[in-house]
Parts: sequence; structure tokens; C-alpha cells
Amino acid sequence: MPEIDPSTAPPSSGERNRLAETTSPYLQQHAENPVHWWPWCEEALALARAEDRPILLSIGYSACHWCHVMAHESFEDETTAKLMNRLFVNIKVDREERPDLDKIYQTAHQLLAQRTGGWPLTVFLTPDDLAPFFAGTYFPNTQRHGLPSFQELLIGVERAYREQQDAIREQNASLRKALSQLDGPNESVGEPLSDLAPLDQARRQLAGSFDTVNGGFGRAPKFPHPTNLELLLRHYAATAAAGSPDQQAREMALFTLERMVRGGLNDQLGGGFCRYSVDDQWMIPHFEKMLYDNGPLLTLCCDAWQLSGEALFRDAAIGTADWVIAEMQSEEGGYFSALDADSEGEEGRFYVWDRDQIAALLSAEELALITPLFGLDQAPNFEGRWHLRSDRTLAEVATEQGLDPDAAAALLASAKAKLLAARAERVRPGRDEKVLTSWNALMIKGMLRAGRLLGREGYLDSADRALGFMRARLWRDGRLLATYKDGKAHLNAYLDDHAFLLDALLERLQTRFQPADLDWARAIAEVLLAQFQDDANGGFYFTSADHEALLQRPKPMADESTPSGNGIAALALQRLGHLLGEPRYLDAAARTLGAAAEPIRRLPYAHGTLLMALDEQLSPPEMIVIRGAMKTDAATAAPGDASYQGDALSQWQTIAHHDYAPRRLTLAIPAEVTELPPALAAMRPGERVRAYRCRGTQCQAPIERFEQFAEAVDLGMQ
Repeated sequence: MPEIDPSTAPPSSGERNRLAETTSPYLQQHAENPVHWWPWCEEALALARAEDRPILLSIGYSACHWCHVMAHESFEDETTAKLMNRLFVNIKVDREERPDLDKIYQTAHQLLAQRTGGWPLTVFLTPDDLAPFFAGTYFPNTQRHGLPSFQELLIGVERAYREQQDAIREQNASLRKALSQLDGPNESVGEPLSDLAPLDQARRQLAGSFDTVNGGFGRAPKFPHPTNLELLLRHYAATAAAGSPDQQAREMALFTLERMVRGGLNDQLGGGFCRYSVDDQWMIPHFEKMLYDNGPLLTLCCDAWQLSGEALFRDAAIGTADWVIAEMQSEEGGYFSALDADSEGEEGRFYVWDRDQIAALLSAEELALITPLFGLDQAPNFEGRWHLRSDRTLAEVATEQGLDPDAAAALLASAKAKLLAARAERVRPGRDEKVLTSWNALMIKGMLRAGRLLGREGYLDSADRALGFMRARLWRDGRLLATYKDGKAHLNAYLDDHAFLLDALLERLQTRFQPADLDWARAIAEVLLAQFQDDANGGFYFTSADHEALLQRPKPMADESTPSGNGIAALALQRLGHLLGEPRYLDAAARTLGAAAEPIRRLPYAHGTLLMALDEQLSPPEMIVIRGAMKTDAATAAPGDASYQGDALSQWQTIAHHDYAPRRLTLAIPAEVTELPPALAAMRPGERVRAYRCRGTQCQAPIERFEQFAEAVDLGMQ
């Protein structure tokens, strides 16, 4: 190990830690470090250039377990901090506030290290061009696992910067070229995929990696990947409508979701899903709970319940939505970002149990019921304790114990209430209370879907509160902002913010139609085209045209832990384009699919959202617009008392939403709504409730009899 002598380097003029001045909870977690941290800002970058110091860029997030470990081992250590302060300009970034920087430097890490990255991401940049010349993730404070100590690394990297300038410049040039090629044009631009062969290939790829025993795809660790499951459910629905239902696609999706819901990934007591499973059985999770997982999983559980009728999925949706409203929605209306994995310095401590603790809280009857139900009759599964899972059904256990189903349900509810009350007395995991536009949009969509399909007005109200908050706090002068905390909204919004919110507004229009929401959707679509579209090659950049210049302007196509922004943009713009008869939106979506053609062909299953957009490009979705009558009788849809207007419209809307029809968009517009775009205004109300049904540019004659409409919806539109 080389001798450590921080005094050999000249002092830096960045003489204090500036993170207390930020709004990010993650950055504030490091505000007391002896490291002279900067947030990412021009002042810090200028300092590095002026002093010719390399930049140590550390990227993480508040719920990241290994970020906490590295902070405790190294960033809180005085000796390490002195070394960092003398050798580098140190910049800390919250990946959730700055996903642009995270995407760029994760990609650079992959190119440099030839392996995937992760968090914390530790990158060393040259000050003149902000190109990384060395990158890694977690580094320990002492040599172990084949890694150098962090102090050794700091000295070695700084020495390389001083002594290997020519090699670094050559490497940086190669890296910049590689990054530019990732987002450059390809031969498929302007040649959209002409059939669903990539979707069929994606389905085969998923089947090839499907775990028939435990559900999911591939080996541990297992992530939820709701986009893959949604793709399979949509594929099943399409094949069923064509008369040849793909039962394997259905079972892969539903079995995987069932195992996730029954396993430790799902909080069996409090609701909500954790980040991922460390084992292949979905038993033990990484315990952080992220809003961006729970929004799409809420949507998926609702869809699975609608398709299958399985109460398990309905109950999981209710548990997730109730948890979000109780623990993750701010008084102002926005949804918070995450719960930490750790409490009291231990991962999972808040969630796991000793069997004696449980026995002391419950009656003998309650304990007898939940012992087999939650796996307490098995060996401990988490460091000598039990993390609850539900491999068996309540009906099975009730039958074994000779219990009436209602009595068993009552015992379970009582036991869970007692355990939840006891758990509430524990030290809670930290909560990241920033409100992110993109993640809120994902949850708003899920909450709207749950409210609509489960008949829960409280869920619709929760979504409306969140949308109202976003309109008031994060929509300013016709532009979105990315993040909000402590009364401050800031940072240019990204592609995902716009695409996900547009998608959520389309869901809102299907639930509680308001012209203002349609106007907002159109405004967001226009921002997408004006600020994010690659006019030359198609597709959408991750950052806007007026964003700060960075090492790269990414144009990501693949799904990640969240759906592809390009995929959701294409899907939503197509739907809005068909609804409004706006060819510019349809053209932007088509050009996105053209730009993505080669990535889709190379790895179809990684582009599930774009494949859904391709499906709807090749066969446009069914559009149903129901117009209310000024005076309507709820039962017969005949002229009657005006007070029945809302009831009749709702009745028709409920029929349209009854079955799982992912390629259908249904709007119920009251007759008194007159300020509409021309395409919708042409669908005029009459004396009776009437429904207009269109696919692409072809529309059928309006239907004015409820029974005829119900039959037509049941048959589908050919």
C-alpha cells in the first residue's frame, strides 16, 4: 500500500461542504461529511478547470444501501476526506434529480470497465471536457474482494491524471466517439418495422428465460420488470381476440406476478413492493420501496385482476394504493419518492420478525392461522429472523384448520392489524420526500387505473390531488420542472417527465374527462416535439434543446427500471394523434419507431414499451367516445330527468371498461362540454347518450341504444 500523504497536494479553494444548501434528501444526507462536497453546478466545474484538478463525481440516491455503506466507511472518515479535498473537486449527484448525468456516466462506466455499473457510481473526470478517465462503483475503505482501498484508489487516480495526460486524452477521444455513435443515425431511420415479428421474438426470448418453478425470468437477483409482464398480457389479449389465445404468455405473466405478490417482495402487512429479490424465489427483497416500481406494479395488478378475476391481484392493488396514500402522499398532494432499505443501521430491520415477538402479540387462534400462512413454520429466512411471505393461500390454511372462510378472514385481519400496530412503533426507514415529476406520473396512472377498475373514489381523488399539485407547482410558463421539495421546484424536466405525464393524462381523460386535462396533454405533446424530438433522425432525446450542454445527449430506447421514455412518448403520441386527428403526433411516433428499429431487432425483449407502440402503429387502437345527453334516464338512455345525465354516462363508460382491452381508449364526455378540438367536437351529443367507435381513420355509425353498445363492446371492433 503506498504511503498516504495528503499534505503533498496543494489546498483546494473549495473549502466547505455545500450540500446543506440543496433540496435533495440524498445530498443532505452528506451535508455533514468532512468532504468539501459540491452539487453539480457551473461554479464547481469552473473551480476544477481553474485549478486543473480532476473531478471526483459520486452518484447515488437516498435509499441506496451501498451508498450508505461507502459514505460511512469513507466520506465520514477524516483522513479520507482530507485526501479527497486536497486532490479533487468533489461533486455529489442525486441520480433521481439528475437522471441525465446518471445515464451518461453509467454508460461511460460500461464502456470503460466493460461491465454494468450501479450505485454508488464513482467516476473521475478531466476538468476541461468532463470526460471520465476512471470509473467504478463501490470501493471499500480497506483492501478486500479484490478491490483496492478507496484511499489507495484516490492516490493512484490522481497520479495517473498527472503522469498519463497523453493516454487519458487519447482514451477520452475514443470514449466521446463511442458515446456519439450510440446515439447516431442508423440505416433503419425512415424504415419502420412492418410487422410484429420482433414482438413474437420478444415473447420467445422471455419464454426461453422463464423460471417455471418460481416465476420471473433468468436467475437471481430478480427484478419486477412490469413492462415485460404487461407486454405478455397485451399479447395474450391480442391473440385471444384473433381466436388463437396464447395461454403460455398469459400464464408466464400471471404466475410471475402471483409469486411476486405472495413473496417477500410484497409487504404482506403494510402493502407496497420492494425494489427487487436477492433470491430466485421472490422471498427476500432488497428492502427499499421506490415509487417508480409501485406505480407500474399497481397498474399491472389491476390489469391482472381485470383479466383473471383473481382476488389476489385485486388485494395486492388495494394494499399498494392504500400504502401509497397513507405513507407516500404529501399534504400538498404530490407523492414522495422512496423509503430506505435500512433503519437503525440495519437493512430490513423494520420489516422482519422474531417468532416470539409475534406470539406475544397475537391470540392463540391468530397465531395458529398465520404460522403456516406466512411461513413461520419454516426455518428463519433472514439473518435468524422471519421476513413474512405467503406461499399458501388463506383458503388452504382455513380448510386444514376447519375454519369458516369468513372466520379465517376475520382472524387474519385482526392479526395483521396487531402486527402493523406493533411495527409502527419501530424506528421507520428514512423517507425521501422530494416529489419527482416522472415518478409521480407513473403513480398517478396506477392510482387512476385502480380507482376506475376497483370502483374506489378515494384512489381517483388521490390521483387528482397529485395532478393538481403538479399543475400548480411543476408546470411553469408552459414548461415542466423535474423535482420539488421544501417549496422549491427546479431543474428542466426530462423526456420521461413529459412522456409519463402525457400517458397519465390520457388515463385521466378515460376516468374523469375534463377539457383542461386534454389541453394540458396537447401542450405537453407540443413541448415534446419542440424541445426533445430529433428532427433529423427521429426519436426523442432525454434532455431538452435548451438543457445545459453535457458530455452526451442521450436518446435511450430500451426499458430500464422504468418504461422507455421514447416508448411511452410514441405510444401516447399515437393515441393522442388518433384521438385528435393530428398527423404531426402520428408522424413523430412513426419516426421514433423507425429510429428504434435496429435496437429492437437486436434485442426485442428489452424494448417492450416500443413494441407496444409498434403494435398500435400497425393496428390502431379502438377509440370510443361516449357523449352524454342533456336529459337522460339512467336505465333506458331515453329522454328523462336531467339529473340522470351523469349516471347514464357512467353506465355506458363502465361497460366499455368492463373487460381487459389494453388497445382501447374510452372517453365519456358530458353533453355540456362544448370547447373541444375539431375531431372530438364532430362527435356531437344527441337527445340520447350515444357512442362513437373509431379505429384509425375509420369510424362506425354512432350507437344510441345501451344494449346494442354493450353487445358491440363485447364483440370488439374488427
